[in-house]
Amino acid sequence: MNMVNKSDLKKFLDKKVEEFNNIYFIKDDPVCIPHLFSKKQDVEIAGFFAAIFAWGIRKTIINKGTELFQLMDNAPFDFCLNHTGNDLKKLEGFCHRTFNDTDLLYFISFLKHHYSKNKSLESAFFNNKTLDSTDNVVENSLNYFNQYFFSMEDVPQRTRKHVASPYKNSSCKRLNMFLRWMVRNDNKGVDFGIWKKILPSQLICPVDVHVARVSKRLNLLKRNQVDWIAATELTGELRKFDKEDPVKYDFALFGLGILEKY
Repeated sequence: MNMVNKSDLKKFLDKKVEEFNNIYFIKDDPVCIPHLFSKKQDVEIAGFFAAIFAWGIRKTIINKGTELFQLMDNAPFDFCLNHTGNDLKKLEGFCHRTFNDTDLLYFISFLKHHYSKNKSLESAFFNNKTLDSTDNVVENSLNYFNQYFFSMEDVPQRTRKHVASPYKNSSCKRLNMFLRWMVRNDNKGVDFGIWKKILPSQLICPVDVHVARVSKRLNLLKRNQVDWIAATELTGELRKFDKEDPVKYDFALFGLGILEKY
């Protein structure tokens, strides 16, 4: 679709945001996993795992998330804090693509470590060490989270590939999607808006090959590599349409790329 000007493109994208950013979107998207829960910590943990699992076929991602939390008796916060050795044995053999039970056990050990000292996973990303710079707060926070997440003893080397960082020039698509879920609050019912330490205007748009393809067709992205630079470049263009909430256009770009094969 060749837009005559940016005004026409904004109208087109706004229409697509409205089309996809509603409760009917939830059931077929990994965001349905955290929507199974109401307790803040359960939502955080379920959202984190759902985002980490989010590559491949959406139905498979949802099935695997559902399976994992059934193994946790549908109480992920309680499970992570209070599990026994027998509880962990139930997780043996769990896998989703390249994520296996070795990775899962490390994730759970980290979550127990963090929640034993903190009430929310928000502080693992946004804290006094990462909130100094308003310009690069998400970049700083994702780099900090990666270091913090892997700061425990006996980190399995294979697990490092499951948590991306801007430092390694990853687009951090899944973590940016997780932050979108936690931070955005527009009362449309999809995103949760339970984290308040940063504003939606500071978020970075999740970018994968599908979003990048659509963005290039719409002249919103010039960079060929799908990396952190591409994510910030695209977000900068989207801020021209809505500087307070640029990442709402993730709904439009994702919908066009995945659901409409644009």
